[in-house]
Amino acid sequence: MSNFDVIVIGAGPGGYPAAIRAAQLGKRVAIIEKERFGGTCLNWGCIPTKALIASSERYLHAREGAALGVTVQGVAFDYARMIARKNEIVGRLNTGVEGLLKAAGVSIIRGTARFEDARRVSVVAADGSVTWLSAPAIIVAAGSVSAMPGFLPQHPRVVESRAFLDRTELPRSLLVLGGGVIGCEFACMAAALGVPVTIVEMLPDILMVLDADVRRVLRRRMEKLGITILAGAPLTDISANDHGVSGTYQGKTVSGDLLLVAVGRKPDLAALELSRAGVSLDARGQIPIDAHCRTAVASVFAIGDITAGSIQLAHAATAQGIVAAENAAGLRTAAETVCPSCIFTMPEVGLAGISEAQAKSQGRAIHTGIFPFAALGKAMAAGETEGFVKWIADPVTGQLLGAQAVGAHATDLIAEAATAIRNQLTVEELGRTIHCHPTFSEAWMEAAHAVHGACIHLPKRTS
Repeated sequence: MSNFDVIVIGAGPGGYPAAIRAAQLGKRVAIIEKERFGGTCLNWGCIPTKALIASSERYLHAREGAALGVTVQGVAFDYARMIARKNEIVGRLNTGVEGLLKAAGVSIIRGTARFEDARRVSVVAADGSVTWLSAPAIIVAAGSVSAMPGFLPQHPRVVESRAFLDRTELPRSLLVLGGGVIGCEFACMAAALGVPVTIVEMLPDILMVLDADVRRVLRRRMEKLGITILAGAPLTDISANDHGVSGTYQGKTVSGDLLLVAVGRKPDLAALELSRAGVSLDARGQIPIDAHCRTAVASVFAIGDITAGSIQLAHAATAQGIVAAENAAGLRTAAETVCPSCIFTMPEVGLAGISEAQAKSQGRAIHTGIFPFAALGKAMAAGETEGFVKWIADPVTGQLLGAQAVGAHATDLIAEAATAIRNQLTVEELGRTIHCHPTFSEAWMEAAHAVHGACIHLPKRTS
């Protein structure tokens, strides 16, 4: 039996920061990983998809460069090389995470963990050998896996995101089941490379977490890319053979060379046997935690996708991991309540805080301020005039409650909005903060002025 102060199960974007933070606080730490350092995010999610999206955007910009006076003859892409580049980036980052853990003095244990009780775990390595560990604090950062509903046919042409990323060839056409973040990102990447794409979403529209005005901009651009969006009804009677995949949407047949299943993710907890530690799951198969990332069992913490009410985002898991580590080390730290989200579609989307739709559903009075990129000097100069930024504010105090952005650099721009919302800034405070010109970030200042009809670079509303 090896004894530690803190054991972390899982070396993904939540687990490895938790281990490093606990080590920084002087604790003897072990981390257990059954696959690859960096977890799904680094190896089969955030990083590889963004590498492919970057390549596809570069190709698309080259094709559309004539509007900016740049004409490219014979532009082409090599998807196998895109995949190779993606793998190279993942490999470097994967090695980097392991190096960071070693530099912090964290003991690395490879294998599959199982709880023996609330303070002990066993780890089975690939060769069958077993290691026993104990600690007064155990942080579970097991992550999630793609949900694959049982009604789907088991066939090589029916894949989830991880299997798609392992392919070295693009499909001739792509059918996407699910219009959430994963489905829409993959759809945009493939469509930018000329693949005909059809998304089928059972909900009334894609990405229902977004306000309707944001969705309209995104959907319009996706359709221009060649993506067919079928929403409001399920895909039924799905079948697959060596020639392709087909299904039925509202009585009509839809088909593709490949079906990408993107209907969500589920906690990867089965192997842990949490009941042996006294930890129970909720009705959704997730672990309830408090504001300090502690479960109902005092010695066990949980972070990331496996936690009840969590946002399934890498940066949310990282923030929780640091909170869990600090509490495991005896500090009293609470999790942040404002977590921005970013969606790498074409165009990009960012959001933070409460949405306009959420405020209305709660019967909450709000004021909004919008500034379109079409009126922004930098956006015009860059040829990126599609989209806008929007503030949601309290009408009495002026406090900034939420924000959404759609368009170029939206995933970077949302950081300023999250900072403002977290620190309870008001419309006036943000509006009077001088922003560099010409930049995309000026749009936040203009939108803040627009909340009260004082925007300099938009004509006054007549109604």
